Amino acid sequence: MAKITRITTQKKSKNRYNIYLDRGQGEAYGFSVDEDILIEYTLQKDKELEESTIEALIQKDTVHKVYTQTINYLSYRMRSEKEIRDFLLKKETDDEHIEEIIRRLYREKLLDDLEFAKALVRTRMNTATKGPLMLKKELIEKGVDASLADEAIMEFPFALQVEKAAKLAEKKVRSDRKKSQKQQIQNAQQHLMQKGFNSDVIKEALSSLPEEEDNQEWEAVVFQGEKLLRKYERKSEGYELKQKVKSGLYRKGFTFEEIDRFIDEYVTE
Repeated sequence: MAKITRITTQKKSKNRYNIYLDRGQGEAYGFSVDEDILIEYTLQKDKELEESTIEALIQKDTVHKVYTQTINYLSYRMRSEKEIRDFLLKKETDDEHIEEIIRRLYREKLLDDLEFAKALVRTRMNTATKGPLMLKKELIEKGVDASLADEAIMEFPFALQVEKAAKLAEKKVRSDRKKSQKQQIQNAQQHLMQKGFNSDVIKEALSSLPEEEDNQEWEAVVFQGEKLLRKYERKSEGYELKQKVKSGLYRKGFTFEEIDRFIDEYVTE
């Protein structure tokens, strides 16, 4: 048996207490507990404790400290169960204590993967350029079950997806103004796919792109054609040069009519 000889408040944490014990050899520091545990077990001076009780108090306090740290971790934003488990593992928490903390978080409604997933989707759809497929991938990487991720994606309305995709496509097309219209559309389509938008959304977004400006395609042919001329004219001439330029422009998505016009106007015999 050990008798409590003194209880003092910790200097750096007013809600934690140091418990001093006498095991028959004089007073010595025993352990520390949080205020909640102090009250729950009515710890006070002269109370006698079994060694098994002391060990149980230390274990309970350890769990309580980690739980408090977990609550603080949750205070910044919602977390998935996997994120909480990863956090607890980094704290080198025992497996049985991890399970105890997870159960308590669910019991107190501080942990809910579906609500976490929905909140993340709502945030991302208003602040990021990711489409729903990328958001689902992100959720799964955070440990959310695929079925819950699918349910959460429903928070992202189709109309908003099209709106965001159209803005991304228009921006991509503007950056490719010196390329053929065909290549612009292909690049915009690929860009939207990489961002995580599905084919239906992409089709709607591309159909809403503004019409091409007058002479824009011809200006692009000239720009790309002159680049090809500079590339090939040092080593080729005549028919061979024409064929290389024609082939290059065709691969870049220009029509035969535009290519022939460029050849006629810019490539000398």
